[in-house]
Amino acid sequence: MKKQPYYIRMKAGRPLALAGLWEHWEPQGGKPIDSCTIIVTPANSLIGKIHDRMPVILSPNDYHQWLDPNQRDREKLIPLLKPFSESEMEI
Repeated sequence: MKKQPYYIRMKAGRPLALAGLWEHWEPQGGKPIDSCTIIVTPANSLIGKIHDRMPVILSPNDYHQWLDPNQRDREKLIPLLKPFSESEMEI
């Protein structure tokens, strides 16, 4: 099966931010490791036409909360990990 690329963006070309995690750790006796990942969620109805999941797109109102290095309460962050509104996106 041949893969098909898609151009997915916010309407009006606004930038978007994906929720991700970054970690630096040093294993005992090993070289330091930097790693990162993008968090995914079930697809909204727009993205669901091409895949069953999508990256978590953060609302600009949630940037500060997601990026706050002092935020350690996962119960406050979990509600941010949801499909983004398809009404604000286009393919």
